[in-house]
Amino acid sequence: MTLADRPAPPPFRRLVREWASFPRIIVNPLRRARSGAEIGKGRPALVIPGLTTGDISTVLLRRTLKARGFAPEGWRLGINTGADLAKLRMLEKRIAQLHSESGKKVVLIGWSLGGLYARVLGHRCAQHLDMVVTVASPFSGDRHANNAWRIYEALNDHTVDDPPFSEDMSAKPPVPTIAVWSAVDGVIAPECTRGRDGEADYTLRIDAPHFALGTSRAAIDKLLAKIAEVDAERA
Repeated sequence: MTLADRPAPPPFRRLVREWASFPRIIVNPLRRARSGAEIGKGRPALVIPGLTTGDISTVLLRRTLKARGFAPEGWRLGINTGADLAKLRMLEKRIAQLHSESGKKVVLIGWSLGGLYARVLGHRCAQHLDMVVTVASPFSGDRHANNAWRIYEALNDHTVDDPPFSEDMSAKPPVPTIAVWSAVDGVIAPECTRGRDGEADYTLRIDAPHFALGTSRAAIDKLLAKIAEVDAERA
């Protein structure tokens, strides 16, 4: 890939607009889920938050998953500050446990940085997973085509180009994958969250700010509709 072909980080004006949706994360515990068709069928759903956020950021998503028949859980590992091998190992064990206890494979959903965890786990414990869903996650292309890499490197002892695991995040895990992306994302270049041909089984475009993709009821409804569509194709 030449320099001219590399996607650029989203422009500053888009990043500024992100802050209008950021307060939704803070008030998530106060928001109620919308009801809808039962699509979960009792499947466990593990939701991994993004950089510098924790389970509070995914409360509305998990409440909506529960209202739609899933058995959702947060990652329970505090604030997500970066790729951490110890946390990956704990998540591997937890996914295996959820599968064993429920008798159903796990739906793994990762938002932003959480989606990179999800892609790696998709390779490490595919036998326990029903599908891997990434929401605005930079799994493809240039790791610097975003407005968060400097924060990431300030918080970690490795660069974005040298994470502490051998898996290639752009390589599709051997389970069904959905990549949710936004053409107006103010944090990550859309090309990196959509992926190239063959890097995801399904893509879903939801044109909302990065911080709204996991906290907007409309965006969550579209995500769940896509999961139901994928389920129907596999039935």
